[in-house]
Amino acid sequence: MLGMGGSQLYIPILFWLGMDFKTQAIPLGLLLNIVNSSSALITYGRKKLVEWRVAIPFGLAMVLFAPLGAWLNISLSTKPIILIFSIFTAAAAIMMLIGWKPKSFEFTNKRKTIFGISSGSVLGFISGLIGRGGGSFVVPLLYIFGLGVKNAAATSAFIITCSATSSFISHIFTAAQPQWIIWILCVIAVIGGSQLGSRLMVAKLKSKNIKIIFGIVLLGISAALIIQNFFT
Repeated sequence: MLGMGGSQLYIPILFWLGMDFKTQAIPLGLLLNIVNSSSALITYGRKKLVEWRVAIPFGLAMVLFAPLGAWLNISLSTKPIILIFSIFTAAAAIMMLIGWKPKSFEFTNKRKTIFGISSGSVLGFISGLIGRGGGSFVVPLLYIFGLGVKNAAATSAFIITCSATSSFISHIFTAAQPQWIIWILCVIAVIGGSQLGSRLMVAKLKSKNIKIIFGIVLLGISAALIIQNFFT
């Protein structure tokens, strides 16, 4: 419904339920992230909500620049970057809750492509650097730069599918130890949930209500990032 993929919830929940973090929770969480976002993307694509001029360069740039960030992760402290991301996420949440709208300007095809490449490069690099998928930050970034809230969620679904697929491939061939029955059942459940959520967003929810849900979820993510990295 929100175009966020869900790995920020899947991975810790699977770990708390008893799965090994490296060999089970992370790869399965990433797989469910792909299934969720790609399934929802089908619905959004049919309703013509995806801004492809932004989505394609954004997603491809994230895939290309994330490994560079991961490579540099060895020698740099990531806590200041996570703090900046947390503040950005909280600010985006507050903007949505108070009804702030970005200033309208002509978002030409050229500007969409440039925005997709530049934002995807930066976000992909930082996501690789701090070891997170970046899905929580894609939607608020798209919204701040002028996409409608429904278009931002739909466009984010494609971007997150690209970035999660890249991360999943790197894990499935290294540390993953699939428990196939559990994995298949989880995939089936996520397909059902993603179809229900995406269709509910398209057909029933008003933009104002989506902003409220976004705002609450983003505030929770911002608080979780700060607690996990500074108080635990």
